Amino acid sequence: MYKYAGIIINNEASQVDKIFTYKISDIMLSDIALGQRVKVPFGLGNKFIDGYVLELYEHIEENYKMKYIKEICDKFTVLTNEDITLIKKMKEKYICTYLECIKLFLPKGITKGMKQKTSSFVFINNKLSLKYSKNPYKAIYEFIEANNGTYTKSELSKKFDFSLSSINTLIKNDVLKAEDKILNRFNSKVYEAYEEKVLNTIQEAAISRITTSKKNKFLIHGITGSGKTEIYMKLVSLMIKENKESIILVPEIALTPQMVERFKGRFGKDIAVFHSKLSDGERYDEWLRIKNKKVKVAVGARSAIFLPFSNLGLIVIDEEHESSYKSEVSPKYDAVEIGIMKSNILGCKLILGSATPDIKSFYKAKHNEFDLITINERADGAKLPEMTVVDMRQELLSGNKSMFSRSLLFNIEEALNKKEQIILFLNRRGHSTFVSCRECGYVFKCDNCDISLTYHHNSKKLVCHYCGKTMKPLSVCPKCNSKYVKYFGAGTEKIEQEIKLKFKGARTIRMDADTTKRKEDYEKIYESFKNGNADILIGTQMIAKGLDFKNVTLVGVIAADLTLNLPDYRASERTFQLISQVAGRAGRGSKEGKVIIQTYSPENLAIRAAAANDYLGFYDNEISMRKIMEYPPFTKLLLINMGSKKEDELIKYSEKIGLKLKMDLNNFDKIKMLGPCPSVISKIKEVYRWHILLKGEITIELAENIKKSIHEILKSDYNEIRVSLDINPVSLL
Repeated sequence: MYKYAGIIINNEASQVDKIFTYKISDIMLSDIALGQRVKVPFGLGNKFIDGYVLELYEHIEENYKMKYIKEICDKFTVLTNEDITLIKKMKEKYICTYLECIKLFLPKGITKGMKQKTSSFVFINNKLSLKYSKNPYKAIYEFIEANNGTYTKSELSKKFDFSLSSINTLIKNDVLKAEDKILNRFNSKVYEAYEEKVLNTIQEAAISRITTSKKNKFLIHGITGSGKTEIYMKLVSLMIKENKESIILVPEIALTPQMVERFKGRFGKDIAVFHSKLSDGERYDEWLRIKNKKVKVAVGARSAIFLPFSNLGLIVIDEEHESSYKSEVSPKYDAVEIGIMKSNILGCKLILGSATPDIKSFYKAKHNEFDLITINERADGAKLPEMTVVDMRQELLSGNKSMFSRSLLFNIEEALNKKEQIILFLNRRGHSTFVSCRECGYVFKCDNCDISLTYHHNSKKLVCHYCGKTMKPLSVCPKCNSKYVKYFGAGTEKIEQEIKLKFKGARTIRMDADTTKRKEDYEKIYESFKNGNADILIGTQMIAKGLDFKNVTLVGVIAADLTLNLPDYRASERTFQLISQVAGRAGRGSKEGKVIIQTYSPENLAIRAAAANDYLGFYDNEISMRKIMEYPPFTKLLLINMGSKKEDELIKYSEKIGLKLKMDLNNFDKIKMLGPCPSVISKIKEVYRWHILLKGEITIELAENIKKSIHEILKSDYNEIRVSLDINPVSLL
């Protein structure tokens, strides 16, 4: 019998990031369990606070006066034993606190005491008597009889113009009754049936290999349009037959409507949807549906990996190469790594899928950490699109100063005449990317961030894409008072404006961060383009992967160079992936596709490999460069970011931390230290930023010691420096 519990306190202070032991009272002995949320007295004032039971003990060395658990908060455990195992591993791997990990597994509604939302719905109670056999009572009765328990009194009155007093009369006289019913705060939309497709021999072979293999981790390297989604769906159907559950992850919320449409169309409405754009209530309801075993499949973004399934058999991570699977806040977890850990703990199947796998993932597959499945043909026999690289330097020499090459304009005209659809991709939103004075070179920058302001034509404002600050554009330079203020560069907003000028009858639609601020915006844009209500879809990276539109025959990559010159070791990989993925949106139906790639660097390997659909050639070159430069997967990186609103203090303590680390690492000849130095973007939201980069054989123990060493320096002298540690960051910016 367990008499003591090890509990994590719901307090974010790092000083209390440890397991506290509490005594279990006799009346709780039979009820206490691992993973429960409890109330416990804490601190000198014995304030009652939430805690989570992570350990149970039969005996301890009791040498002090121990406090008792006050109460158990819920009728169910909020964490499973497997969750607790994963939490402990995550705390070590991501150098974070227990509580930061625990919060990933729970919706905010749990700690807020949220309940399922209820409302009073109207039902039939007795047969309609002669007294009420005439209108309006008869009409109300017959309507409710046909829609029993579907509507509230308010809805009957406002939506259908039924008299509220007549409804109340029928309720008062027991003809009708009003009863509370749980109001669903999740997507209960019924979708058109998405019939199961006959798989080709390559897809069937992939299914057979996954289901019969003794391995449980797979990487599907399938070209765009190769039918990876159908493989996922077939595996899900097999899991359902075995009474097992499945999680399907997608990298962008923009892809969620399409996946939900397909999965609900195939398997019915009982598919949970989980992503950051849902309200707290919606997330709580979806979490509770899964906890109560009402659904067997969840589709969602990164955070869905932590949903509380009790018999998980399958995790699918689609477009596994995407950087959005890595969290930017502590704990800085990677959903792919979490998938691997869960697969090890639970023994479930893990499927990673991509046309352009992450270099590290493909390296692991080459070294048998994943079972590699290659699919080099499109599922329906369709051809890969014809790829053309346009040298924009030659366009300039020939007198074309437009952002569109002559080839792209010709092909847009041709596609519009054929009533075919077009996707134009530019990974930069807004109208003009910076505003500058041609007299003195002054660039309009954000006061809060070290970044140029972007001009947005629709709002007629300059906007910072980091902190959101806006200001009215000035016609006079604030530095030299010159009137030669000019708008440079182009974003998706300007592309849309220019297209409307050049193609008067074309119907355009734009998908970027400015047009998708509400969760329903994604679905509206997706549905509109899918249903043929727009001819040209213009967008940023959220349109570059996964979306499947059968009538798209032309894709234009407006500026393929944008990500090439970033000071980041993954710049070439990111460029190759973006171009390859967006190119794959063309020619997915019965019509052949074309892709026009506009660039000022046509000789660049990433661009040439993407145009040739040559992943293996790109991989071989990139992996050899990574080995020479000592970057992952051959080493580990530890990025130490430091920030403060006081620049002088930040510099002082960054250098102090740098000196301490240099001394500590003196005996580690296989670890290199770069910095301290200002970050590429040296200021965000009024916070100055410096960093130190370590690369080499960085163990979890070493990373933890570095964290302790940094905190000792800051604790003793200064507490306004914010420090975060990130192992193998996806970006060094």
